[in-house]
Parts: sequence; C-alpha cells; structure tokens
Amino acid sequence: MHSQTLLKPDGRKLTLYSRFPIAEGIVAPSPSREPVQATPHLRWHPLRGEWVAYASHRQGRTFMPPPEYNPLAPTKDPNFPTELPQGNYDIAVFDNRFPSLILSVTEAPTEIVETVPANGACEVVVFTQNPQASLSSLPLDHLELLFQVWGDRTRAISEHSQIRYVLPFENKGVEVGVTLHHPHGQIYAYPFVPPVPARMETCQREYYQQHQRGLLQDLIAKEIQDGQRILYQDEWAVAFVPVCARYPYEVWIAPIQPSATFADLSTHERAGLAKALKTVTLKFDGLWQRPFPYLMAWFQAPVNGRSHPEWHLHAEFYPPYRTSDRLKYLAGTELAAGMFANDALPEEKAKELQAVAVTLE
Repeated sequence: MHSQTLLKPDGRKLTLYSRFPIAEGIVAPSPSREPVQATPHLRWHPLRGEWVAYASHRQGRTFMPPPEYNPLAPTKDPNFPTELPQGNYDIAVFDNRFPSLILSVTEAPTEIVETVPANGACEVVVFTQNPQASLSSLPLDHLELLFQVWGDRTRAISEHSQIRYVLPFENKGVEVGVTLHHPHGQIYAYPFVPPVPARMETCQREYYQQHQRGLLQDLIAKEIQDGQRILYQDEWAVAFVPVCARYPYEVWIAPIQPSATFADLSTHERAGLAKALKTVTLKFDGLWQRPFPYLMAWFQAPVNGRSHPEWHLHAEFYPPYRTSDRLKYLAGTELAAGMFANDALPEEKAKELQAVAVTLE
C-alpha cells in the first residue's frame, strides 16, 4: 500500500492511497478556503442512557446535487468546487467538511441535561475516482486495498486520546440519504462506545469468559456446518444470511477466525474478505437488476487500550426490502420498541441470493 497525506486549503487533511506509487506534486483542492466552522456537542438522553450528537452547522451541507454538480469530481476548472485532486491514486480519505464529531471542539452549551463537547472524527472515504463504479465493480486487489485503508485509518484515528470507537460504514443509494455521486463511505470515530457495539461487546465478553472462545466464531462454525444460508466461503472468510437476521436480505461478512480490528487481518484474510464483499454486492445488484441500496457497517473492537480476544470483526448489511412494488423500511415496532419483526425466513432469502450467479474478477 502506498499513501500520501496532503492539506486542503481550508485546513482539512486529505490522504491518498494506491496499489502503486503516487506521484509527487498532487495539489489538494477544496470547495472553499474558509476553515471548517463546527462546534458540535453531545447531550445525555436520561431515559435511554446514551449520548445524542447535535451539529446544527450540518444544515448547510450538500444535499441531492443536480447531475452536473458533483463536489467530489476532479476538475481543472478553478471555479468548480471539488474535493478530489487530479492524479493517479485509488482511494481518497478526507475530513468531512460538515462533521457531527470533531476533535478540536472544547465547549458545549449548558442545558438541563449533561452536555459535553462532541470530540471525535468524521472522515469521507472515496472508494474510487470513477463516479460510475461501485464496490461490486471494483477489482479484487482494489478491495483488498480498501481493507488496508480501513485498518490504517483506524490506527491513525485511534492515536487521539479522546477516541474510543471507530466505525467504517457505507450508505449506498439516494434511498438511504446519499448526497454525493462517487462511491464512498464514511468513518465515524466516537469518544465513547456507541450503544450497538457496546451491546455486542458485552455479549461477546460474557460468552468468551464462559467458553474461552468467541461468540461469533462459534456462530460462524455452526452456519458453515448448517450450510443453508452461506453465500460465500473460502479458507479465510465467509458471507452468509444470519440465522437471526432482522432484515429479509441482511448479510454478514467476517473472517472465519477472530480478528479484533482491521489491523489484525492477514493478507489471506483481506483477500478472502474482498472476495466475500464483491460476491455479496454483486448478488444484491443482480437480484434486482439495479444498484441496490443498503447500509454496510463494519464492527470492530473498541480502541480503549485493552486487548479484546472476545471480539470478532465483521460487517452487517442492512438493506431495505421489497414487498410487492415498493421498498420497505423500519416501522413502529423496530424504531420504537427495538424489536424487529421479519416478514420472511432467512433461509428463503438466502436461497434467492444463492441463486444469483456472479463472477469474481
């Protein structure tokens, strides 16, 4: 992996990554020379026992740009705002201009509940310079590089003492709120372990203390032995519709052996995960014959200085699902009660995805 870190005119960092050496002299552009003005803060939710972030400056961010306007697109026109520079590289990572969390904020307003500065980081990860591409269309070695990038960003962000958890994710499709054309994801880094991975940590730690083995490690072994819901498997990685899927087309991707973070993956595991990732995204697109919207989240161990032998790095895909002629999203019982009601068996949806033939290149 080759990388080069630059500074944008507005003060934000831009890091370029490539499978091949990156030429010197690349200039980092920015839509504006004005420094980022962001003072987000956190408020404590006493009934849920969790933090809520407030970032009112995000009201001015890009939303649904017209086709001819793409702030990510490299351009030679100095009057056309852009985030990506000209040059040969594969992946670009830069600080979000409209962050919900930022390391530099030091103050929070006084309210009737506890408040603190929203110290953290929000980065944009542009997977490729090709605006027509997607994860499903990228070469396998490009996807392997992406896993290295996620590992490098996790390492770099974790060096800040405020950070406790790093979450890479991708929102794909305008249906789930994407506002930029290029295939891209984000990385959110939190000053606490958010509720979902915190619950995962508790369950995995309790299981490990009892069995001296990983919870997801044993679940994966059972899924492989059962075989009904497997979408991809090799010696190093696996993709499957989990037996406990909350969404009809929910898919998990993981290394077969436990790895706490991206940094712990071997070369073979990155290669296996790249094949699993490409297989799943190709199957999603192939099943509906269209780019399929989803949220893909990668859950890794907290970065609190402790070892986490209980943790098992994995991705979870949360797609909307089709009922007759529409896409269905979360409803009252899921959003209000947190109890998911699935209208279809995981085995049925696994068979649909298994039937989609894909070719890995």
